[in-house]
Amino acid sequence: MTTPGAGDSIRAGDSVRAEDAVALEKPAAERTPSDGAAPVVEHRLHPVTPLRRAWAPVAVLAGWAVHDPNQAQEQLTRLTSTTLLIAIAVVVPASALYGFLSWWFTHFAVTDTELRIRTGLLFRRTAHIRLERVQAIDVTQPLLARVAGVAKLRLDVIGTDDKDELAFLGERQARALRAELLARAAGFAPETAHEVGEAPTRELLRVPPRSLALARLLSGGTWAALLGVLVLVPLLWTATNWWTALVAGLPILGAAGAGTVGKFVAEYDWTVGESPDGLRLDHGLLDRSHETVPPGRVQTVRIVEPLLWRRLGWVRVELDVAGSANSLLVPVAPRAAAEAVIARVLPGVSVPDAAALSRPPKRAGRIAPGWWRGYGIAVTDAVFVSRHGLLRRHLALVPHAKVQSVRLTQGPWGRLWRLASVHVDTGADKTVSARLRDAQEAAALLQGQADRSRTGRRDALPDRWMA
Repeated sequence: MTTPGAGDSIRAGDSVRAEDAVALEKPAAERTPSDGAAPVVEHRLHPVTPLRRAWAPVAVLAGWAVHDPNQAQEQLTRLTSTTLLIAIAVVVPASALYGFLSWWFTHFAVTDTELRIRTGLLFRRTAHIRLERVQAIDVTQPLLARVAGVAKLRLDVIGTDDKDELAFLGERQARALRAELLARAAGFAPETAHEVGEAPTRELLRVPPRSLALARLLSGGTWAALLGVLVLVPLLWTATNWWTALVAGLPILGAAGAGTVGKFVAEYDWTVGESPDGLRLDHGLLDRSHETVPPGRVQTVRIVEPLLWRRLGWVRVELDVAGSANSLLVPVAPRAAAEAVIARVLPGVSVPDAAALSRPPKRAGRIAPGWWRGYGIAVTDAVFVSRHGLLRRHLALVPHAKVQSVRLTQGPWGRLWRLASVHVDTGADKTVSARLRDAQEAAALLQGQADRSRTGRRDALPDRWMA
């Protein structure tokens, strides 16, 4: 019996049946499942894809030139005009051939239970992505892709760190395929999943460009860079000369400006919508992204309140999602609007105000002078809440059902002043801490949180989409 070659790899930890192993070696037109179901139809990517992949050999040469610029310059000076023309005549067709072959040998197919992606010319790779393990599918469109009318699908799969992607598909095809995969992941029958279509979206929040620009200007990183330049440049000018001060100050200003403008461009026209398959995030000025956050996979919600935003009543909402890189829910919004969105992520949860948070005892100031005032906790029937920070406040909400473990730590100074910290670990490999609590309170909090987490997991609803 024939088995996959040594160069093949299987993703998502799924075993391959012998019948499937035989089918993988057959041409696309001959591949039929052994159980009498409909044949597996394989598809190719959009014909514009070779143009994207043809740049790979050129990128290798550019990387070599950047890595060793002196040797690259020496080699270029030795080339005559004739040799250079011959090199171009060889590199350009070779790049085009590489792009075409990489496109020709890339196929994808949707079966009853999985998405298969076959790639590779010499070393073949077959990714088997189980549909029930797919937790989010994002549609992204870089600027040139928007011009060409194509899009990229990126899949978040439970248990994998890297995202599999299909780049590129026609824009309509990408959206239709995304809707079909989400429908199958939600439990719809394969014969009806393609008829479900894209789930309707109800807009919850849209960030105005003016508010986003002002929030970027009022961010702490921008002002810290400006303050550093105002201090560093005069000192260097006095100690050395104006040229040294200019060379040192310009990169700092450039990095601060690029970071501010880059975030504004990426977060432009940020829209949060609600649909049966999760929260939809649409954003981007040049590169447009359409992301999905399945609420059932959210482990922690963080409300960030920078110092310069407080007078305006603005906050930023961040997420910890298990197995996903999506970490931003709202870049900037009034607190009331942000809490309304949080209520859709964590149904039945209300964000406690500052008065409801319990501070550490005053003797905590002997360990963290001043900063202890920024600490606070609250425990409700649904979530564990912890706050830290004075200049930049962070308020974290962890549903009890998402807590994986609870730990108590106490250093030598903590034992001296009868203080301890309780750490709550979530399924996203992140930790939320209640710092510098009274030792007896921390012990009771440890036991109580363990009981609440166990009860929360038992009573939690399954993480199913389109429920």
